[in-house]
Amino acid sequence: MELRQLQYFVKVAKKQHVTQASEELHVAQSAVSRQIRQLEQELGVTLFVQKGRNLQITPVGKLFLTRIEGILGELDRAVVEVQEFLDPTRGEIRIGFPHSLGIALLPTVVAKFRKIYPEVKFRLRQGTYAHLIRDILEGEIDLSFISPFPESHNYVSGELLLVEELFGILPENHELAGEEIIRLEQLKEEQFVMFSDAYSLRSIVLQACKKAGFVPKIGFEGEETDTIRGLVAAGMGVSLMPEMALKEMSQLQPVKVRVIEPTVTRTIGLIRRKNEKLSPVVEAFREFLLEYFKNEGKKEV
Repeated sequence: MELRQLQYFVKVAKKQHVTQASEELHVAQSAVSRQIRQLEQELGVTLFVQKGRNLQITPVGKLFLTRIEGILGELDRAVVEVQEFLDPTRGEIRIGFPHSLGIALLPTVVAKFRKIYPEVKFRLRQGTYAHLIRDILEGEIDLSFISPFPESHNYVSGELLLVEELFGILPENHELAGEEIIRLEQLKEEQFVMFSDAYSLRSIVLQACKKAGFVPKIGFEGEETDTIRGLVAAGMGVSLMPEMALKEMSQLQPVKVRVIEPTVTRTIGLIRRKNEKLSPVVEAFREFLLEYFKNEGKKEV
C-alpha cells in the first residue's frame, strides 16, 4: 500500500469522478484508475461502484475513507511540524522555569523574543529544581531556567545567566523596617516565613543563616512568592527573597532591606540536555537569552 494510492483514493472519493480527480491531481486518468484497482486488490474489497457517469463509494469504502483521512491529516501536520522545527522564525519552544522567575522575567524575555519572531509558539512548564532537571532529561522541555545553576552535572549543561541578590523582607511595623542595611544575625530571634522543602530558595536561606551563626525559627511555610510576601507583610514573620520576586506591587507589601554578613545571593542559569543539538528555533532563543542577560537583562534585575 503506497501513500500515492491513499491520496488518489481520497481525491476520487471526494470528487466521485475519476476524470475530475485526475485533473486536480495533475495525473493521467488511467494512472488514477490503476492505483485505485491496485488498492482494491490489496484490500480485497470494492471501494467504488459505477453510478451513471460518477463513482459511488461503497459502505466499506466510507469506513476506509474515515480512517485514511485521519492518517493523511496527521501526516500533513507532521510535515508542518518538521518544517517549523527547521525554521528559526517559526516552530515551538518548550521552556521550564521556577516560580520566582515567572512573575516578571519570563514574560519579559518571551515578549521581547516574539517581537523578533512573532510566529514562534511557547510551551511553558513551571517546576521545582528537581522537576525541571527531570523534565530536561526526559525530553519534556528543551531549555529551562534554573536556580541554583548546576555548575557540574553528568547529563545537563548550560550557561550561568546572572547572580541575583536576596533581600530581607519585614513587616512594615518591624523595628528594623527603617534601616537600609541589616546584618542577617539581627534576625536570629525572628520567626521566618520559609519556602517548602522542594524549593531551592529554602536551602539558600538556611545556609545563609547557618553562616550567620543561627538556625532560623520557621513559623510558616509556603510555595508561592506571593504567599511568602503576603504573610510577611501581615506580620507573620520575616524572610529573604530574590529581588526579582519583589518587583510586583500588591496590597500587602513587605519592607525590603539589604542584608549583609553574609550577603545572600542565588545563581540563575539556563540548562539543556548535554551533547544534544537544539532545533534552530530553540537555539535562536538560547542565543537571544545569552545576549539579553549580557546586556539589558542584568540592568532590569
